[in-house]
Amino acid sequence: MTIKSERLVLRPLCSKDIETVHEYTSDIENTKYMVYLPNITEQETQNFLSSVEQEWKKKQPGFYEFAIVLDGLQIGHISIYLTKIPNEGRLGWIINKKFWNHGYASEAATALLSFAKTKLHLEKVIAHCDGRNAASQRVMEKIGMSLMDANGTRTYKKREETAQELTYMVEL
Repeated sequence: MTIKSERLVLRPLCSKDIETVHEYTSDIENTKYMVYLPNITEQETQNFLSSVEQEWKKKQPGFYEFAIVLDGLQIGHISIYLTKIPNEGRLGWIINKKFWNHGYASEAATALLSFAKTKLHLEKVIAHCDGRNAASQRVMEKIGMSLMDANGTRTYKKREETAQELTYMVEL
């Protein structure tokens, strides 16, 4: 399964992406606002990629993790997780900091929202971010999401830190 946008290709994330994925998922600055990151060891990254590959093999996956590929190089990944609420999904992404500020996250998210609507038949997509993460807020607004809750809290398990969590939503 492949999704193409103007500059990017989204394809299933897999174990062969270990080197590029570990580069950005183990980077402290790159993962500053990611709840379950950074990955300390390459084995943590491999375990994640193995679980993603297993999910792709299911007849009806509970989530879809796509590699974001620019000119043949995997620069990040983006996902849509199906929630327990019918026709609803949860969107998330991470881009290698070397590729920040070029519109890749919003381009990939726009392509994934189209997939969510046409192939998964979702009607609503939710995304969350740390209240300090202005870049993710801009991406969510750029792709048509609206702030629906600014009173959430997120806990960073690896840092034992809590922060304000914002929830955005878009109807497809």
